[in-house]
Amino acid sequence: MTAAVPDYTLSEGAITFSVRVAPRASKTCAAGEHDGALKVRVAAPPVEGAANEELVRFLARSFGVTLKDVEITAGRSSKTKAVRVRGGTAERLKLLAG
Repeated sequence: MTAAVPDYTLSEGAITFSVRVAPRASKTCAAGEHDGALKVRVAAPPVEGAANEELVRFLARSFGVTLKDVEITAGRSSKTKAVRVRGGTAERLKLLAG
């Protein structure tokens, strides 16, 4: 059985996909796919953008890009966010989803 792959689009050298964030985790890590989105547990509270900042750091590190290459395009105050990673690949997203 293969793991589900989050929905994504590729455009202009970037990958865009949804992320479902679970704040206040014991550590920051990818946790598979949830309803078409990459599930990410973040070790930061959803206060004053801390969880968003941790998510951006995690995705930049995971995709091997700089912080400025990761952009939350929608859902900054929601658990489900749209994220764009310039220089990201579908293969790397599939690996993160497990």
